[in-house]
Amino acid sequence: MQVRKLRHRVVSATALCGVGLVAMGGTAPAATAADIRSRQWYLQDMQAENMWKVSKGEGVTVAVIDSGINAELPELRGQVLAGADFNKNPTGAHKDEEGHGSNMASLIAGTGAEGGVQGLAPEAKILPLKVKLHANSAVIDEMLSKAVRYAADHNARVINMSLGGEGVPSYYSKVQAAVTYALKKDILIFAAVGNNGDKKNLPEYPAALPGVVGVGAMDRQGSVAKWSTHGSQVALVAFGDELPERCMKREGICTAGGTSQASAIAAGSAALIRAKHPEWTNNQVLRVMMETAGKPANAKMPSEYLGYGSIRPRKVLVDGEGDPGPADVNPLTNTKNPAPAAPSAVATEGKDGEKAPAPSAESVEAKTETSRGGHTTVWLAIGAGVVVLVGLAVAFTLKRRRGSA
Repeated sequence: MQVRKLRHRVVSATALCGVGLVAMGGTAPAATAADIRSRQWYLQDMQAENMWKVSKGEGVTVAVIDSGINAELPELRGQVLAGADFNKNPTGAHKDEEGHGSNMASLIAGTGAEGGVQGLAPEAKILPLKVKLHANSAVIDEMLSKAVRYAADHNARVINMSLGGEGVPSYYSKVQAAVTYALKKDILIFAAVGNNGDKKNLPEYPAALPGVVGVGAMDRQGSVAKWSTHGSQVALVAFGDELPERCMKREGICTAGGTSQASAIAAGSAALIRAKHPEWTNNQVLRVMMETAGKPANAKMPSEYLGYGSIRPRKVLVDGEGDPGPADVNPLTNTKNPAPAAPSAVATEGKDGEKAPAPSAESVEAKTETSRGGHTTVWLAIGAGVVVLVGLAVAFTLKRRRGSA
């Protein structure tokens, strides 16, 4: 059985260290600041204060499948549910030895208490589902599938997975079955697409699985980050670079970037919309997010770099835009939902050797508006990208952060 290494990057001023599962991104020390909240520029760009007059995510549970969550951080006190640890030797869902899961949870539902991270949906609750994917293919597939099914069976409305692994869909047959199960139970699933767009640019899973909303990253200027993995698996993009957060390996504030963060921002946006419109299904919430996303003028969409555009929840919440459309049609696949899910059962296997489609090569250069209060997608000028599938030996990654000075 091949071992899938889960790599994550943590970049500091003095060292670069690689570890198992990659969370999409890297971390670098930030300049001294009074608190983290004062450095969260993207909240102003997204017009968070206006959105919070309409929705703060109340009543919505977001499952965070990650490295665990430290429920004692000031901004996460009272925000984190019991959850579960799916590791062979569990230490508890509320213990986060790596720090990644805690940072993702804070981006989604942090309260900003004591100068901590202010989440996009501060009245949502977090369901921590702990995985540590330093294991072989079968174990990884099993653990992730159990976590997704647990979320589906414990009232999650949104799932965030800021992690991923290379390979082919057949490696993730149980995860695919779990995703299908969760979609039947009206859950919206986001995953980071990866941080290798300027290198191998291989598709990563679960983001590339059908039914999962793959999220890419854009920078502070609204440009798609050159390292954000691109391809047909990209459905949407969100801010994911130069975001302040707690340093993972020491005390202090760090600046982080990666599709991990972008996926968390997408999940928080979905929580805001689900709280405002509890009558909308997962398909309808996703459809309005796609319809209201910032798009380059006259560009063919979806783009392998942007998907359907940059997430702008204020267009739904504040401006009332977006047609939810049919409740039972998935806007990504344009197919109707299967019959309602039965209670969680053993996952079925997928086709052996099935391969993910490679996106068509393209070169895009387009400009779009800058929305009032912040950027959408300002421009793209990226050359053609080709996806190459690997064999049995794959690198699994928690999509951590890429550091920036």
